[in-house]
Amino acid sequence: MSSPDPLRFRLNGHPLEVGCESPRILLDLLRDDLGLTGTKRGCDLGTCGCCTVLVDGRPTLSCLTLARLAEGHDVTTIEGVTPPNGLSPIQRAFVELGATQCGFCTPGFIVTATALLRDSPHPGREEIERAISGNLCRCTGYRKIVEAIEAAGRETL
Repeated sequence: MSSPDPLRFRLNGHPLEVGCESPRILLDLLRDDLGLTGTKRGCDLGTCGCCTVLVDGRPTLSCLTLARLAEGHDVTTIEGVTPPNGLSPIQRAFVELGATQCGFCTPGFIVTATALLRDSPHPGREEIERAISGNLCRCTGYRKIVEAIEAAGRETL
């Protein structure tokens, strides 16, 4: 039996080479092979956003992305969004404003909001709602999530 082909990309800012079978999805590579369990498996259909990671800075559903497509790209997971000295402004706002309940969807929202705030540091409510429209939360009414993203945007003023 042959060994998996090498896959080379940057993961959370660090170069990585890992063996990877062609049909492997990025979510499985991250969680099962690399132990980065912050990225959650939700629907496996691309409808919930729990598995969102950044690929070259763009929110990407890792459950629908073949791992091979990461070749030569930058992949950032929730672990890579979290600074070594504590929480990012968006993570802090989620905690302080109670934007999480069960927390299962939180990594996907945080990753998506990180990209939004990078591209639009002070987004309005409609822009936030549009950005997170691919992320589902079954526990909240989204109000606190939107407020947390707004607060994080104000923090960067």
